[in-house]
Amino acid sequence: MEDIEKFINGFSRFQQQYFQDSQELFDSLRQGQKPSTLLIGCCDSRVDPMLLTGSDPGDLFVVRNIANLVPACTPTASAGVSSAIEFAVCELEVERIIILGHARCGGIRAVMSPRKVERETDFVNQWMRVAEPVAERVRRDLAHRSSAEQHHACELASILLSLDNLMTYPWLKRRVEQGLLKLHGWYFDLEKGALMAYSARQHAFLPLVGSLPERQDAA
Repeated sequence: MEDIEKFINGFSRFQQQYFQDSQELFDSLRQGQKPSTLLIGCCDSRVDPMLLTGSDPGDLFVVRNIANLVPACTPTASAGVSSAIEFAVCELEVERIIILGHARCGGIRAVMSPRKVERETDFVNQWMRVAEPVAERVRRDLAHRSSAEQHHACELASILLSLDNLMTYPWLKRRVEQGLLKLHGWYFDLEKGALMAYSARQHAFLPLVGSLPERQDAA
């Protein structure tokens, strides 16, 4: 019950902050939404897009799934993810899409170290097949590296896979080519507290917001 009370009290603070102290914002939101950004992030409870970006209601159109994946545009693509992307691009006409990956991703761990599941369903491994091409490449090319290094490499590679898969949606590709839509790949380093962004020019993830100085133990 303590968790439930925490959530209820949190809503009370939200109500005070936005419905009373920011009435103008919610008056406009009642008329409809016009977010500038679609953010595709992971379901991981440690990686909340609104919290990480300091966003207000109405700023982000958010899609969350295990390992922040985008399936390629095929007849069998996940309708849940693909329909949300379609709505954001075609109806809301967002200006940018951010794929937000993160360190220590459980979904990436599942695809890099698959195990037999003893239950009636196996939805996680079915979904993670989206990332299997990059997982295979990492296992092959980095076979001499540690498991932790392979997982990190796959976390980054899966972001690039999702960016590539976005471009398989024809209506999205057209808007990118017309200069109406920008695509970004971000990586939240959960260990260092840093934010990295993919640079197509340098073919690397570079610091967007650096990590904080290491804390010194009290004397």
